[in-house]
Amino acid sequence: MGIFKVYWKKYRFMFISGVFCVFLEAVCDLLQPTILSRVIDKGVAENNLDTVILYGSIMLGVALFGAVFAVIRNYMAGRVSQNLSADMRFDLFRKIQYYSVRSLDELDNASLITRLTNDVNQAAHFAGGLMRIFLKAPLLCFGGIFMSIMLNFRLSLILICSVIVVFFLIFFSMRLTYPLFSKVQRAIDKLNRTMREYLLGVRLIKAFGRYDYEEERFNGTNTELTSRSLAAERVLVVFTPLMTLAVNTGIVLILWFGSFKLRGGFVEIGVVIALVNYMTQILMSLMMMTNVLNMFIRMKASAERIEEVFFKPEETLSDDGERCPIESIRFENVTFSYPGSDEPALSDISFECEKGESIAIIGPTGSGKSTLVSLLLRFYPPTGGRILINGKDSDEIPLYSYRKSVSVAPQKSMLFSGTIRENLLWGDTNASSEKIGNASRVSAADDFIGGLPDGYEHYIKQGAVNISGGQKQRLSLARALVKPADVLIIDDSIGALDAITESRVRQGLTELKKERILFIVTQRISTAIGSDRIMVLDEGRLIAAGPHAGLLDSCPQYREIYRSQIGE
Repeated sequence: MGIFKVYWKKYRFMFISGVFCVFLEAVCDLLQPTILSRVIDKGVAENNLDTVILYGSIMLGVALFGAVFAVIRNYMAGRVSQNLSADMRFDLFRKIQYYSVRSLDELDNASLITRLTNDVNQAAHFAGGLMRIFLKAPLLCFGGIFMSIMLNFRLSLILICSVIVVFFLIFFSMRLTYPLFSKVQRAIDKLNRTMREYLLGVRLIKAFGRYDYEEERFNGTNTELTSRSLAAERVLVVFTPLMTLAVNTGIVLILWFGSFKLRGGFVEIGVVIALVNYMTQILMSLMMMTNVLNMFIRMKASAERIEEVFFKPEETLSDDGERCPIESIRFENVTFSYPGSDEPALSDISFECEKGESIAIIGPTGSGKSTLVSLLLRFYPPTGGRILINGKDSDEIPLYSYRKSVSVAPQKSMLFSGTIRENLLWGDTNASSEKIGNASRVSAADDFIGGLPDGYEHYIKQGAVNISGGQKQRLSLARALVKPADVLIIDDSIGALDAITESRVRQGLTELKKERILFIVTQRISTAIGSDRIMVLDEGRLIAAGPHAGLLDSCPQYREIYRSQIGE
């Protein structure tokens, strides 16, 4: 519930205005049965047409004012709920933008999507319902009890007992349904995760013909969501009729005892009719309260999930507006273990590099190459040792300024829907056409871009499904080259290129290395062989480093990799 405090100052005027209209609308509704009793007892019973017209006109005027207040209330509630949901979604998105990678590891993408959509909608619906009916319901309920007491105390005791019974039923309903609706939200997460994995891997699924398996998998998560939703609804199915029964029983008792009072002349018929109307209003208010309380239960489960997103730690990005020039990077006995893992992914890594150097990082799968890249990008802090930037501890360099000077072509080439030019401008939004052309030439992307009808304006569909894997890698590298950076990291992102194209790319990178520190992560000897220094990783350890010729003589692991790929 604490999430609403953030937005209270912004929307309190509209909220208070809406609540004031709710109060006036409830007063208008509560006056109607009492005025009706006057029409019957003072007008109809005494055959006084003037009194009937007078009180009938008052009833009509009160109803008109109530309708005006209802329109204003609905307008205010709509404005508050929609603006609240928009602000909450934006704040959640902005929070996720600055998440640390560790926080992103703890919350999977499907769950975050559910929280940004379904959970935010639950919170917004509750805010709107709070203004529309939740505040009106208790006003009608307790106001109806008060007006009933004013009309006839003895008969109103029946009404009070019915209300107490209904409140107990509401309390037990909430106790039972809250944990059930929490499970429903988790089941929605699971369903979204299944759908997301299917859509991302649909081509692989078709290639392997795994239709039956995916149908069974989806059916399992879908059935789980259905069963958990039904479990929550069963409670409502039982308690809602019980509440209606309690109130209707009260109406029957009022009519029964009222008939005896009428015979004895202790009560007028208009009062009995007014009490029945108040009982009906109370029934409606209790049903409204039940619906909103069920909405509250759903919202409470959603609010806890939203708060979990807000309270996750984020990266400290103190942007001073300037890029931090990087002249050297030094690892001193760096050790790193992923959260929740006892085994270190990197152990006792030490090396130093300066601007103008090209360093290849090579090793078998699982040797720690990508983990080393994550530390270079400062996605994680080292768990042991330290990283020095320009001779200073990395913690002393503002993270945002540091990343302005680092560019990366990731292992998994990720392009966004939009034109080729828009994707390349990710590196530098102010890049000139000449700079984009040079980056495309070095990455060998100009070969296929020139053959496209629209050239740089060619539209890339979602997931880059309309270009090949090698073309994606070349565009990813070009985007990294467009960015003005002192450190360029190529994380095994040219592995899909043919030998001739790869040779062109390596030659272009050699021309650029004087301006930056170049890291090339690869499993291919042909990619690493031209680097100034080659670092060989194995099981998270740096076992050797040096030029190609020296490693062939001194490092058996490197020699084995060379022989397996090149031969003797």
